[in-house]
Order: sequence, then structure tokens, then C-alpha cells
Amino acid sequence: MQENSIDSFFEKIEDHRHHNKLHKLIDIIIIAICGVVAGADTYEQIENFGKKRKRWLLKFLELPHGIPSHDTLNVPAYVFPN
Repeated sequence: MQENSIDSFFEKIEDHRHHNKLHKLIDIIIIAICGVVAGADTYEQIENFGKKRKRWLLKFLELPHGIPSHDTLNVPAYVFPN
């Protein structure tokens, strides 16, 4: 991994998911960031962004199980637990 890569900024985030870890956390974070930058306001819109841009996202993300659903994209629920 390059020192200046995007994933280097997020590599210290702990993945607090206890089950259903089909999608890599870094893939979820990057899709969420890109979706919001593109104007998405909801998890459903981020999911739609991912589906529409899947071919582009595959150039730099693994996406072993495709685009995460809007429920999976709800990152704060497991990245920043109470």
C-alpha cells in the first residue's frame, strides 16, 4: 500500500461488525465518500451511485460481493459504536 493512498488514511479504523462481513470495510467507506461527493444524501442514493458506477469502482476496489446494500452502507452503525 502506498503511503499516500486513501486506504492508508482509514487503515486504523476498527471494524466493529460482529456478523455479515461480506464487504470489505474500505470498500464501504470509499463508496460512501464517492457517493456523497457526487451528491448522494441517503444510503439508498449511495447504493444507487455504487450500482451505476460499479465498472469504475472496480478499477480500484475489490468488491468481492458486488455493491453493498443501503443497509450495509450505514457505516456509522458499526464503525463508531456507542
